Amino acid sequence: MASMAEGQLAFEGTTSDFHSLEEKIYRTIELLKAARTEKAAAEAELASMRDQLDAQAAETEALRKELQSLQRERCDVRSRVEKLLGQVDAILDQ
Repeated sequence: MASMAEGQLAFEGTTSDFHSLEEKIYRTIELLKAARTEKAAAEAELASMRDQLDAQAAETEALRKELQSLQRERCDVRSRVEKLLGQVDAILDQ
């Protein structure tokens, strides 16, 4: 009888261990699912950020070109104004 009681206790211990292992596996599965979901969300956010960065880079380049154009135009206008002022000075000095 003692042997049967020991076998029963060993079986209950094994069942308890198996149940504990089973719970750990289920928790691990849930953690893995959550990690995959978070990874997918992070990848989507990264793609969105890259798109925004590309758009901002394009806008920055367009603004840089516009600034250069405006600076050239300002330089041209300054030269024309200086030329006109020189002509006015020449007329007034006569």
